[in-house]
Amino acid sequence: MEHVPEPGRLDRMYQAIVDEEDARACTDISDDACQYVPRNFFLIGACQTLSNLGDHLANPKTVLAWLLGAVGAPASLVALLVPIRESGSMIPQLVIGSFVRRLPRRKMVWVAGAVLQAAAVLGIGLVAASLVGRTAGWLIILLLAMFSLSRGLNSVASKDVLGKTIPKRRRGRLSGFGATASGCAAIVVGLYMGMAQEGSDPTRFYVTLLIAAAVLWVVAGFVYANIQEFAGETAGGANALFEAVKRLDLLRTDRDFRRFVITRALLLCSALSAPYYVVLAQQTHGTDLKSLGWFILANALATSLSASFWGIMADVSSRRVLLAAAVWAAVLGLGVFAVSTLDSPLRDWTWTYPIAFFLLGIAHSGVRIGRKTYIVDMAGGNRRTDYVAVSNTVIGVILLLTGLLAPLSSHVTPAGIILLLSICGLIGALTCVTLPETE
Repeated sequence: MEHVPEPGRLDRMYQAIVDEEDARACTDISDDACQYVPRNFFLIGACQTLSNLGDHLANPKTVLAWLLGAVGAPASLVALLVPIRESGSMIPQLVIGSFVRRLPRRKMVWVAGAVLQAAAVLGIGLVAASLVGRTAGWLIILLLAMFSLSRGLNSVASKDVLGKTIPKRRRGRLSGFGATASGCAAIVVGLYMGMAQEGSDPTRFYVTLLIAAAVLWVVAGFVYANIQEFAGETAGGANALFEAVKRLDLLRTDRDFRRFVITRALLLCSALSAPYYVVLAQQTHGTDLKSLGWFILANALATSLSASFWGIMADVSSRRVLLAAAVWAAVLGLGVFAVSTLDSPLRDWTWTYPIAFFLLGIAHSGVRIGRKTYIVDMAGGNRRTDYVAVSNTVIGVILLLTGLLAPLSSHVTPAGIILLLSICGLIGALTCVTLPETE
């Protein structure tokens, strides 16, 4: 029989964070799991902080894109970074979800994913330090694919473990605190880059970042292994591929889930528009290491300042968080389109696009935390795993298609693409209104 921890320092800290008299008051989780909520809350929070910081240090939109140029890889490979990074972790999740369903305890799936991600990122750093040209570029792409596939293990397992160990109305703030802590650390990185001295060796700096990211994921895996997880449901995992295809029928039979997936697809505008903010800045002011540092700083500040707020609000109503963030991103995009196409003095101001990128980061943080909290709260047991796997797979396919259609963007200006994505965001806000409350 498991030893039940006595109330102590962790309970008092947890009680202060959740602002409730009874720190062990639980809903939607088992009585056994309820006894370990404070401990698991801080362990999961630490893992989220470490892995989120690792994501900042190996960001494909910034760090990896720069690395491909630094090693002399073909420019065409840059267009593959974001689609592979995002869709590679989402598309296989129907099969991954079926595998996870067979396991009564699923935390070690997350640990395995973290170790594989660490190996992939370390490999990218070693390639960047020792190889150049087409060979280096394709090896980086292959290692990124390994990284992305490994991340699929973490995505499915993390939401299921979160749903089994942390009660409702506390999951959003947990995600928010983790994002805020990692964002604060990334601020230091952005400041360092923004104040970089002329003549410094940027290649060595980025390789160091990737090695540090690998270490972060290894430590996160060790911490996650110490989470107290009790056995859960294992039904439905007999035939992974058959069960995976069968569960796609949720999109037809579950109206609320279908609306959520449509909404999530439309709210991709906050992620897909981000690179075009950077392109507009490059077209106006040129490119250098300092400029990239300010964008990294802007993104980190946005995450650290807004994530906890969005997390607390998501515990009240994740649907309203999605709605507010969608409107925010869409209106901002319309404003950026106007500034970049009209003869406005703001267009040539050095800080216009970094500030806009900062505001977009706030909106995107709300979208991420809102939709993660919403889908975890929508269902319990294995249905939660099904929802995560199906929705991530569908979104992964959509992202992959956007990558394949990227050459068409040569016929549309970056400002025009931002306008189109902003319109999608407004439609997404309308679909948010139709979603039911889950809290």
